[in-house]
Amino acid sequence: MDRLTRSGLLAVGLLVLQAVALAPTPARAEEFGGNDLRDIRLGMAATELAETGYVDFYCATDPKRTLAGWKDWRDCPAGASGIRAIRFGYDPSTSRDGTMVAGHPAILTLLMDDSGHVAGLQIETDPKARLYIRKKAFLLGLQARSRYGPEGWTCSEGQPEAGDQPVGGVYLRERCTKTVSGRSLIVERNLFRRPDQDIKSFVDETRIRISRARD
Repeated sequence: MDRLTRSGLLAVGLLVLQAVALAPTPARAEEFGGNDLRDIRLGMAATELAETGYVDFYCATDPKRTLAGWKDWRDCPAGASGIRAIRFGYDPSTSRDGTMVAGHPAILTLLMDDSGHVAGLQIETDPKARLYIRKKAFLLGLQARSRYGPEGWTCSEGQPEAGDQPVGGVYLRERCTKTVSGRSLIVERNLFRRPDQDIKSFVDETRIRISRARD
């Protein structure tokens, strides 16, 4: 293993240890009153969504079906629950670094219900981002949990699957959930190497789902 690779893995290991040390413990739930992403908030009508600041609209289930904007949400096919999934990005004129969430390159999906209201959001770290940025992807999960309040989370740790290996001495398969202010939150963080991945390749990601809580 070359020196650069060893130092990179060590850096990942140190970041993980810092993240674990800062991870909050479950306690009472808090209230949340802000937007969920930029100026987007659960429950907003499609007509309330900003017409500027966002680009590259297309249907998540059919990437070839592009949209002119939020107003075309009906053009995306509805799932069994009536939800339509729309992928989108940030306009470069409003975000010089591209589509980034808390400093992490991200893939964004807005979920629209059949009445034309925002039913949810999905935020995933971009697996195609450059390694020096992507190796910190698991930290976005901690940032999301902090944004919605450090207390009241219920977290579980998954066990390694056959052949999986830790990265920088750390194996992470974490799933945290919380309900706050009418929102159901799921934050998943993964950091490990699959058996078929080489020394410079590994799974390092955060997936966030924000949806309306069921009564």
